[in-house]
Amino acid sequence: MTARLAARRRRGLLSAMLAATLVLTAESALAAAPVSAAPEGAPPAAARLATAFDTAAGRYDVPRDLLVALGYAETRLDGHGGAPSAAGGYGMMHLVSNPKLRTLDEAATLTGLSRAALRADAAANIAGAAAVLRSYADQAGLSAAGRDDVDEWYAAVARYGGAASPALARVYADAVYDLLGTGFETGHPGVAKVPGRQVAPDRDLPGGESDGPGILSTDYGPAAWAPASTSNYTVASRPTSHSVRYIVIHVTQGSYAGSISWFQNPAAQASAHYTFRSSDGAVTQSVREKDIAWHAGNWTYNTQSIGIEHEGYVDNAAWFTDAMYRASATLTRSLANKYGIPKTRTHIIGHHEVPGATHTDPGPNWNWSYYMQLVNQQTGVGSGTVNTEGVSLNVRSGPGTGYAVVGSVADGATVSIYCQAVGTTVTGPYGTSNVWDRIGTNRYVSDAYVLTGHDGFIPGVPRC
Repeated sequence: MTARLAARRRRGLLSAMLAATLVLTAESALAAAPVSAAPEGAPPAAARLATAFDTAAGRYDVPRDLLVALGYAETRLDGHGGAPSAAGGYGMMHLVSNPKLRTLDEAATLTGLSRAALRADAAANIAGAAAVLRSYADQAGLSAAGRDDVDEWYAAVARYGGAASPALARVYADAVYDLLGTGFETGHPGVAKVPGRQVAPDRDLPGGESDGPGILSTDYGPAAWAPASTSNYTVASRPTSHSVRYIVIHVTQGSYAGSISWFQNPAAQASAHYTFRSSDGAVTQSVREKDIAWHAGNWTYNTQSIGIEHEGYVDNAAWFTDAMYRASATLTRSLANKYGIPKTRTHIIGHHEVPGATHTDPGPNWNWSYYMQLVNQQTGVGSGTVNTEGVSLNVRSGPGTGYAVVGSVADGATVSIYCQAVGTTVTGPYGTSNVWDRIGTNRYVSDAYVLTGHDGFIPGVPRC
């Protein structure tokens, strides 16, 4: 145990009751002012979101950028219309209500706001998260001076994630602090950017000795091992070939660490063999391949399949990064080779394709064409040379001029084309065309500016 942590605990014993009283007193003022009601002449939604973060951070003396980073790590600041995550989390700050973690209830007690407001109203949800985070800091003995130092909040952030072990709690907190260290664009005009800064948190957590995410998987070398609760899967002894016929692709409807933690909750009654992280393609195994994970909603398919989860939400394509696609495809290819599974869409399927499925994942934003190319090592099935007569060519997030510009490619550059789509009609050096070439994850350029050797669609290149 570090001296800093020991000091925190001593302070905590002396100040916990006083801190809780101060927090509850502050909340009475919040309860008197309806956070969920916008005042007359309120600014646009984007500005209200910025104000909500500023107000919550000021009221509870929580670093504002830490609060934004926590929300971004959880949901990309998307409240999903008040719908819960797979683990029962609500709003952009993922206030949770399940048999193990009850940050939603804690927020209601601390703020005096209704659970309905905390679930559905962005400002209330942010205020609730700030109140919970502050209460955890108070219980850890964080002083008023310490609250100004973002590094001192690591233990409170780790606790907020509700992980079942210190190792997994670090994975959760590290995701938040990695965002603070690198900086990030939120995608919300009102909270446009959090700049990077130097961070060096004390990662020593109660009950944990190792800094690592856990032992490694014995089934798949790159994976960490964080076992699911034995209440959430069936111990089996599937042979190493011919008994596994399918690989089922899922989307977590939640964060990476939160989903792994949910599998460790006996109340989940669900699990998957593997889960991938969006930002960098990191992977954790929760169920041994010989055992039967409860992921497909169909017992026959459960017994004959490996389930792979991917961090994110089906309605937000931003979660499906190139790093995650590539890492997941590498695992899928390895599994297909190991178990003799054909590398086709008949045997590598989405959760929604399982008979009787009630889930929609991986959803319309999952790029099956690209994924299967990666599984079959067919990257760059088409290519072309950009011709813009000396200027850069805009790269857009979708097949059309109405999509956001997400980068550029230089005149004369060679690009790999993974699939082609019909979009906005554009006139360029190679005529007028409504064909758009996808050159990366959510990255498209007009075919009118790309010399491919073909007029329009390239034979053999799939449609997006």
